Amino acid sequence: MTHLPLSPAGRLFSVVALFEALTWAGLLVGMFLKYVTETTDLGVWLFGRLHGGAFIIYVIVCVYCSARLRWSWQMSLLALLAAIPPLVTLPLEIWFRRRGLLSTR
Repeated sequence: MTHLPLSPAGRLFSVVALFEALTWAGLLVGMFLKYVTETTDLGVWLFGRLHGGAFIIYVIVCVYCSARLRWSWQMSLLALLAAIPPLVTLPLEIWFRRRGLLSTR
């Protein structure tokens, strides 16, 4: 398979999808520390805020990329839904990249 170069919008989507997933991971670690080990709630405090911001940015970038890269409504909906379960934006970004959905055609 030939890899197409990412468009500027595709690069933006990739970066934001990674940031959204990393903040999800931080929040999960924070919840483990708060609720399982009961050692600190600092991780939830910090990553809860970061993830909330990352989620909002991800949704905005999805809408922008959907219009800019002309995704079908199904791909747009899939991109939006990927932000709900933890860490799903990463495999989605890889899949979109392989399908050429982050490239200028």
